[in-house]
Amino acid sequence: MLSNSQKKKYLHTFLATNLNNKLTVSIPSYSDTTTTTTQDDFDFSEVFGPLTPHHHQNQNPTSNPNPSSSSPPSTSSPSFSATAAAATTTFPIPVDPPVIHNRSHSFVGPSPRFTTTSLPRSLPLEPELEPDSEPETEPGNDPTDDDDGDGESESVGKIGPLDFEILRVVGQGAFGKVFQVRRKKKKKENIHCGSDSDSDGSRDGIYAMKVMRKDTIIKKNHVDYMKAERDILTKVVHPFIVQLRYSFQTKTKLYLILDFINGGHLFFHLYRQGIFSEDQARVYTAEIVSAVSHLHKCGIVHRDLKPENILMNADGHVMLTDFGLAKEIDESSRSNSMCGTTEYMAPEILLSKGHNKDADWWSVGVLLFEMLTGQPPFTHANRKKLQEKIIKEKFKLPPFLTSDAHSLLKGLLQKEPSRRLGSGPNGGDEIKSHKWFQSINWKKLEARELQPKFKPDVSGKDCTANFDRCWTAMPADDSPAPTPTAGEHFQGYTYVAPNPWLSSV
Repeated sequence: MLSNSQKKKYLHTFLATNLNNKLTVSIPSYSDTTTTTTQDDFDFSEVFGPLTPHHHQNQNPTSNPNPSSSSPPSTSSPSFSATAAAATTTFPIPVDPPVIHNRSHSFVGPSPRFTTTSLPRSLPLEPELEPDSEPETEPGNDPTDDDDGDGESESVGKIGPLDFEILRVVGQGAFGKVFQVRRKKKKKENIHCGSDSDSDGSRDGIYAMKVMRKDTIIKKNHVDYMKAERDILTKVVHPFIVQLRYSFQTKTKLYLILDFINGGHLFFHLYRQGIFSEDQARVYTAEIVSAVSHLHKCGIVHRDLKPENILMNADGHVMLTDFGLAKEIDESSRSNSMCGTTEYMAPEILLSKGHNKDADWWSVGVLLFEMLTGQPPFTHANRKKLQEKIIKEKFKLPPFLTSDAHSLLKGLLQKEPSRRLGSGPNGGDEIKSHKWFQSINWKKLEARELQPKFKPDVSGKDCTANFDRCWTAMPADDSPAPTPTAGEHFQGYTYVAPNPWLSSV
């Protein structure tokens, strides 16, 4: 029999040699290392992206003609069938929405969706992290450098993976996982002013920890996207945007520590309710418009607005998250990247004409349409045909919506960017002044003085009841990863938020 330490050492060695093989590797038995068991298959979905949804069912072979251009699709909570709705011409009020079986995802960057198929048992790793869990010290002008040159300030101390206790998984994407974590108390920390528990906006020390594998990022040539996400999050402070608190790295992974928003994804609530009333959708849309307007004033385009990238806090306010595709764009310049989630992508992106902030307003229009009707305006199981519909077809407005809602949707879903609402010199103010938002007091809204009527059922700061069990039931392991051979890709990644006065969300 092997001792526990020998077992761990053996497992780490075994994983390191097999991690790059695109196979499901069985765990060797400790008592007989020459045999394997089929019941203990290790889940490599965080390495290669989520499994294809309902892979045991027959799928349309043309539904993803270019799988290399996007992360694999996955399922979620019960929802309207976006694929089956492609031929729908009427808009009956739904009662018992079926499950979405297929939905495209971001061409670049992580996706929060994960398959609901049964999960294999994970390796019996203890909650300790890989051997390189000590944070890498970054020389230079990092905000945490002190006079002694040890890479961290005396007041903050070194920040790394071992400073956080992993509680559970709350999301998964192409580059890794998102964990709910608790900041560990250090002996020198006190409860008085300046302690970690009160100063950074997370009074219970509960955060979301986004973990991304360096080898996967480098392999997919997404280094610039990951750097941009971190850089943008350090510049943005807004009541309806999730706040970055820390970022750091080890030799194998990147870490973003953000406020944990415990109300779950907007997608989760939308597909539980089926559709939102105009009054309910008005508040959510107003908060999204406020956040997107702020991004645009900062010269930032989000480029992946969708219900899965919008969280809801305990008070019912929405919070914009996931800046993996965001980009800083000058007012006069345009981007030619083919990126986003197909259902929400503006026609000019699909046509590779170059795009700017106007593309975000198209996505806001798709979001509003989906909140009010239960499905995006354009749907199809085949990505190429879906793109053709977005470029060429007119969308149908359901008759049960008000004329003001019709007017706003027509303005936002203009295929020609220059005619789109919000494209003018006043930007988001054009949208804020639309008649559909007449009842919104924007100053009160941005001060969070307008209380949404719906509040998610939350039992505490660490509550995860509003996150899909396909995530929260997963083993909460920050799995080992290989060290990339190429170095110096992520210099200057470490960050500590200089905003201790920010109020808790």
